[in-house]
Amino acid sequence: MSRFNILVALWSVSLCLSIFPNLASAQLKQNYYAENCPNVETIVRNAVTQKFKQTFVTVPGTLRLFFHDCFVQGCDASVIIASSGSNQAEKDHPDNLSLAGDGFDTVIKAKAAVDAVASCRNKVSCADILTMATRDVIALSGGPSYEVELGRLDGLSSTSASVNGKLPQPTFNLKQLNSMFAANGLTQTDMIALSAAHTVGFSHCSKFANRIYNFSRDNPVDPTLDKAYAAQLQSMCPKNVDPRIAINMDPNTPNTFDNVYFQNLQQGKGLFTSDQVLFTDSTSKPTVDTWAGNSPAFQQAFIEAMTKLGRVGVKTGSSGNIRSDCSAFN
Repeated sequence: MSRFNILVALWSVSLCLSIFPNLASAQLKQNYYAENCPNVETIVRNAVTQKFKQTFVTVPGTLRLFFHDCFVQGCDASVIIASSGSNQAEKDHPDNLSLAGDGFDTVIKAKAAVDAVASCRNKVSCADILTMATRDVIALSGGPSYEVELGRLDGLSSTSASVNGKLPQPTFNLKQLNSMFAANGLTQTDMIALSAAHTVGFSHCSKFANRIYNFSRDNPVDPTLDKAYAAQLQSMCPKNVDPRIAINMDPNTPNTFDNVYFQNLQQGKGLFTSDQVLFTDSTSKPTVDTWAGNSPAFQQAFIEAMTKLGRVGVKTGSSGNIRSDCSAFN
């Protein structure tokens, strides 16, 4: 090969990598199933709506499942795999034990509805169904609806060990949050937008007990917490409370996906340290203040962040397949 041809080849490769730093995500597109399952989004939406009518937990359960899936080995539905034999799967890692069963059930029911259509059977991945279902629960709870990119395959591995150090903790400060999100190609703005998913979430008392009982030697209660809210939390979560007890993360509009999350932070009513720090840290506070008073701006930022999150670690080609059962490898 001549020197000129080698240079052209190298230039082509470098150009390709600069345009498509993540070749897998470049293969995602809207209306991916237009030819082999054109009504897939309607089928999934109908199944999700039916589940939503049964329980509101469908919303935070599905949304959190998507986030926990994408941050560990990418958006490949590996979090849905059940442990078997000697393999302990992602879902049985301590950080995932609080994932609501209704989130898993939403995906499984939507998958069954898709596969009930002969032309769609075994054509649509569980990873894409989870992506569509997440968009749908956000809209059903009052949040924005948006076009989703599809074309993911389901992952071929799921281990509890792979979860270690990959999910943000409720005690994280801004630097720790930014570092973890940056590892997934997400900016501070994306992180703040995605944190607002806590507007519809719930939490077990143990996740924030340190803030209301033993924050520090001088301050048993975290001084950044609104005093009345702290007292309310103590009454709902007394010491030695039943570990199964969970409370709403948004004390004002817990069943609505909205920007009240940011208004709560302004009032010292962020449940986790990782929530309240978005307001108390001067580098993130301006974004919180903007979105607290501008719902359309927040919704647009949330859509952009969710789209970017959906591109993380996508499996294509031989690195994945389409599972016939979302909870088990083929």
